[in-house]
Amino acid sequence: MSSLPREVFQGQVATQPAQVGRPTFKLRSIAGYLLAAPYALILLAFLVAPIVLIVVVSFWQYSNFVMKPAFVLDNYREIFSAVYLATYLNTFKFTAIVWVCTLLIGFWVAYFLAFEVQSTRIRTALFLICTVPFLTSNVIRSIAWIPFLGRNGILNSILIALHLTKAPLDIFLFSDFSVVISLIHLYTLFMVAPIFNTMMRIDQSLIEAARDGGASEWRVLREVIIPLSGPGIAIGTIFVVSLVLGDYMTVRLMSGGQSSSVGLAISNMIGGLQYPLAAANAVVLLLVTLIIVGALMWMVDIRKEL
Repeated sequence: MSSLPREVFQGQVATQPAQVGRPTFKLRSIAGYLLAAPYALILLAFLVAPIVLIVVVSFWQYSNFVMKPAFVLDNYREIFSAVYLATYLNTFKFTAIVWVCTLLIGFWVAYFLAFEVQSTRIRTALFLICTVPFLTSNVIRSIAWIPFLGRNGILNSILIALHLTKAPLDIFLFSDFSVVISLIHLYTLFMVAPIFNTMMRIDQSLIEAARDGGASEWRVLREVIIPLSGPGIAIGTIFVVSLVLGDYMTVRLMSGGQSSSVGLAISNMIGGLQYPLAAANAVVLLLVTLIIVGALMWMVDIRKEL
């Protein structure tokens, strides 16, 4: 071995680790695919496959209680009729109002918890109090508003006691007002949690530097806190918008049949065995939701929060 040139000996020694490492790298790659395979199969079976089936059924023909496999656009044409357009506009109205209200409430609640409460124990206790309503179902929390908003409820009694009205008002219950109030109550926490999480990650030195530079509290809020809270606001918006667009039970309970939404219309279509028309509405609603989510992800980089 001493008679071999040093370069040849060093080259042989240098290439040995690379040759040994190649099988290890391949095994790791195969192991990674094997570990991901069960999750991929579950995703395909319970998410992708149902969506594909809904899209396929949305092009079928139906009449009374009979469905026929076909490829027609009649179901989508029916969606753009005056009746269904009014339903979609009403759904978007609920979504916009609830989003604005949950954002205003959620932002200030998150701001208070993140910057005004200094004790970690108190902050944790207050945040847990916000989650207490989630110990009950959405239906129970919606029904709980009926004694408060009813004609002989607490709200009307307070208004009469303060001499703000002479007779009970009927506008509070089984109306758009009661639907919006209930939706805000149900989904505000979905706005609070991501905004609070984002605010807790803000570097306090940035806020102190802005204050040392002479910025007022409002300017610190406007130019430092709000821009840095953008990912949390975007995530909260995705949660609230997606949930409100698909909600149907709250609209049914709190409107008393006075209001409509796309989710409620789809539920009624399924009850009437109008599956192709319900599938077409579900596809349109899914596309609207994906467009909103895509626009938010394009405007705000939320990957840092995920």
